[in-house]
Amino acid sequence: MTYRLNESVPRRLSLAVVLLALATVVSAAEEIAEFTAAELGRIASHGPWPLPWTPDPGNRVSGNAAAIRLGHELFFEPRLSANRRVACATCHQPTRGFQDGRAVGRGLVDGVRNTPGLLNVRHQRWFGWDGGHDNLWSASLRPILDTREMGGSATRTARVLRNKAALDCHYRQAFGTAPDASDPELLVNIAKAIAAWQETLVSPPSPFDMFRDALERNDAQAIAAYPAAAKRGLRLFLGRGQCATCHAGPLFSNGEFGDIGVPFFIKPEGVDPGRQGGIKRLLASPWNLLGTYNDDATRGNATGTQFLRPEHRNFGEFKVPSLRNLKHTAPYMHNGSLATLRDVVRHYSELNEDRLHADGERILKPLNLGKAESSDLVAFLESLSPSEAMPAPVTPAAVCSGR
Repeated sequence: MTYRLNESVPRRLSLAVVLLALATVVSAAEEIAEFTAAELGRIASHGPWPLPWTPDPGNRVSGNAAAIRLGHELFFEPRLSANRRVACATCHQPTRGFQDGRAVGRGLVDGVRNTPGLLNVRHQRWFGWDGGHDNLWSASLRPILDTREMGGSATRTARVLRNKAALDCHYRQAFGTAPDASDPELLVNIAKAIAAWQETLVSPPSPFDMFRDALERNDAQAIAAYPAAAKRGLRLFLGRGQCATCHAGPLFSNGEFGDIGVPFFIKPEGVDPGRQGGIKRLLASPWNLLGTYNDDATRGNATGTQFLRPEHRNFGEFKVPSLRNLKHTAPYMHNGSLATLRDVVRHYSELNEDRLHADGERILKPLNLGKAESSDLVAFLESLSPSEAMPAPVTPAAVCSGR
């Protein structure tokens, strides 16, 4: 007896697969059509990601393998601090996006500002909430010396380096000399090594990045994979919210400063001057790019600092942070006053304009978002963080033997 398969079954299945594929393409095309040409252009401007890495001309050991190894070890070294218990990693924890999860950072004592994350820090222009540094290595040195954070010193640092053969070896390899407390460049050198390692901290692409790239190559399946709520939130972000005015480019930050109506009073009594105080501190710093420790002989990297002057409008302004990795860096704002992304969206939705300076950032208006709109905007902001777990910091291969 001969059995025949029903040939119409696989034909029907094949037809169903084709129709499903066509439906996916049509759906993706419709989703693209929902964005205007101008919106598509602005979406494209937020990438590609990651950005290409370029060495820091002001740091002669930027990209240097021995310096990166030394910087990695020193970043996690508590013996640099006065109580031998506080390291850079105490506040900048790898599992938290190199933040600490606290409203305000705590070193030797409680601080007054939220700890910023360090992922993608190489691409910043100004460093710190007030922009009190114009380079990554001076921003790395300040907390080591600050009596409220680590309370370190050249003597303590030299002793730490000499007491561990691997650290001493890496220092000699990177800088061509032995670590000596009397060397005026010792502290600057270790800060440059720590900065060289921080330059390697880059977050992986996020769901938004995958969507953005899919739009460019017209990949229907990848476009459809991006959640509808995030798409609606993106449209709000680009349009009525005007968020992209300040949170621009691949970093989702213009790198500048603004007054967004967050109180700048600090306890027990006083105010945080924000950018105005940061400019004054930067110009007075011996480690700014106008000084002798800048390794760029042309001083081409110091133009921004050269023409910087504190103005009245800078009082109470704080840095526009990158929106990447937000899921890993709560709480938010310069004082850590907003616990969740929903709180952040609510702040802008119910913005109190009376808190804004008369000569401050006047592009801000209350968004008056509905509940669904707020949820959509949160969904978009969440899509700026990688889907997978954050990568562990790379431990460079050792070339020096320790004791």
